[in-house]
Formats: sequence, C-alpha cells, structure tokens
Amino acid sequence: MIFNMTNIKPLADRVLVKPVAAETTTKAGIIIPDNAKEKPLRGEVLAVGQGTKDEQMVLKTGDQVLYGKYAGTELELDGEKYLIMRQADVLAVIG
Repeated sequence: MIFNMTNIKPLADRVLVKPVAAETTTKAGIIIPDNAKEKPLRGEVLAVGQGTKDEQMVLKTGDQVLYGKYAGTELELDGEKYLIMRQADVLAVIG
C-alpha cells in the first residue's frame, strides 16, 4: 500500500512530526558520520489528532517542538522520515 502525507491523520492525542535534519558538520568543518549523529530532538508538527475527552489538543499544525529522545514511532514515506507520537511526549513548543 502506498501512503502519502494527505492519507495520514493522527488519532486521539497523537501528532505527526517531521524531525529537523541533524547537522552533518561541526563548526570546525569536521564531517560527522551517520552512525555518530545524535537523533534530532526537534521537529515540526504536520498533523494533529482530535484529542480525547481527558486531553485537549494544545499543539497545532506548524508548531516547532522539542520531544524526548526515544519518543514516538518512526515511519518513512516517500523517502522522508516522520514520527507519530502522543502529545504528552512533546516537551515544549519553540517560539
């Protein structure tokens, strides 16, 4: 089955996040290999669920967020990596 971004709608209190790409070089110009890069902890919310009766959704599409290192479930669509996570896994909204 082929998925695209318009087919994905998070359920309940979940959000779809596109991680910001990890930096590939340091300030000194040293190239960092893929296996040594830190997993990005920041991303952009692309879609949000409806919430639950116990948890109202405070995140909205377009929010820049920080999330926990092991938060969410990874998925890959059209060669891009995304995360689906619960709103509670988001630590903060940036800006």
